[in-house]
Amino acid sequence: MATHSQHGWHHWKWWQMALITVPLVVIAGNLSGYVSNSGFGNPWFDMVEKPSFMPPGWVFGVAWTTLYTLMGLALAIVLVAPQSRYRRLGLIIFFVQLALNYLWSPVFFGAGAIDWAFIIVIAMAVGACLTVSFFLRVNRVAGLLLLPYLAWLCLATALNFEIGRLNPGADRAPLGITSAR
Repeated sequence: MATHSQHGWHHWKWWQMALITVPLVVIAGNLSGYVSNSGFGNPWFDMVEKPSFMPPGWVFGVAWTTLYTLMGLALAIVLVAPQSRYRRLGLIIFFVQLALNYLWSPVFFGAGAIDWAFIIVIAMAVGACLTVSFFLRVNRVAGLLLLPYLAWLCLATALNFEIGRLNPGADRAPLGITSAR
């Protein structure tokens, strides 16, 4: 049974870890978007037709900053949790899906590879589902913190697919997944 002082020490360790993980996850995500010229203002992206359910451009900056912050907090919680099989597997899958997350913008916006980006976002969503499952077993709050990210990935997947469908010929590396051509 943890004493009150041990419980307080655990919270202090979590806050210390969050002071590292949150800025790292947010900065790396912003850097990925910046180097790939993601979003509106990218000449290739500006020319493609967008689906009717596309949020305004400012929503993406707010959403991704919030989601990366929540991801960093969840990561901090799991990193200070006791060692376990679920913790180890959850961290591995978290970092794999996070790497895919950081890869998506350069592939979609930088390379204009809509189909490849679609494959990546599907893999991200699967990885996020698995991460939530493992994180919930480590710490309920850590798993719940990732649910908004999972919901946003559903929207991102639909946007990615619809942009491909609405813009046959715009994909610079087509695989024939999102467009009929």
